Amino acid sequence: MSERPDVTVAIVNYNGRRFLETLLPSLARQTVRGFSIHVVDDASTDGARDYVQEAWPAVRWLGTTENLGITATMARAVASAHTDYVAVLNNDVELDPRWLEELVHELETHPRAAAAEGKTLQFDRRTHLDGAGDLMRRNGYPDRRGHGEPDDGRLDAAGEVFAVSGTAALFRRAAFDDVGPYDVDLHAYYEDVDWGFRARLRGWSARYVPTAVAYHVGSATVGHAPGPFTTLIIRNQILVLVKNLPWPLVVRWAPRIAWFQVTWLPRNVMAGLGRQHVRALLEVARALPQALRKRRQIQRRRLVSIAELARVID
Repeated sequence: MSERPDVTVAIVNYNGRRFLETLLPSLARQTVRGFSIHVVDDASTDGARDYVQEAWPAVRWLGTTENLGITATMARAVASAHTDYVAVLNNDVELDPRWLEELVHELETHPRAAAAEGKTLQFDRRTHLDGAGDLMRRNGYPDRRGHGEPDDGRLDAAGEVFAVSGTAALFRRAAFDDVGPYDVDLHAYYEDVDWGFRARLRGWSARYVPTAVAYHVGSATVGHAPGPFTTLIIRNQILVLVKNLPWPLVVRWAPRIAWFQVTWLPRNVMAGLGRQHVRALLEVARALPQALRKRRQIQRRRLVSIAELARVID
């Protein structure tokens, strides 16, 4: 077993004691040793702090008295690490023993990769994929590769992906220094795609490593019921595009983007989510001036060519 003092594993946690009881032992079984573990907590009330401090005294607990939201906690997780590599994990995952070793090797092999993600399977149905990296479509909609599909070998090839999910991934700390932190104004949803998009614009890549396996419960903190999170999903999808897609690609793909937006609203109306969709559009209108200011800063720093960016968008 090799020693990796250059790695910090930062777990984003909110009322996830029952999940930490699975995740932390899986970290203890990793085939590498010597890495630091941080639990970055968002004002939990379920006794998670007592459990971690009593059962895992070597784990650093970083709490707060105020609930700040998922994206802000992810940003705190990255900021807590001063090592060359930082893994950001949801609390509701279990890791295969070789997960960290495989991802570290991938980043060492690809020095311009900002991040690497493994194959994530569904926790309760391990024959099916939870995700295999994030993609961005030319109609502007981001998605998880392979989500819900059977794990039958279709995504067993390592390679490049548009971005990595915030569920369980390893990042190069230097990439955060270059790209900047997660955008906390997004609050929740697509902050990982937004950061990956900005990394792409700076010339970084992202990698998929199917031999690094994780198992994900999914929506353990926010739940599955529609409501305010539907509004966030719609709002943030639009804001990610507003901030990051260069004008030549906006013009080239405008018909696809417009058609998707025009047809999305009636689909949500039929699903009983029309009110949330309209609320999201109103929130986009309110956020637009700030998003355009961010866009100007992001686009001024773009290093990648339009052709190279178009290559990695589905």
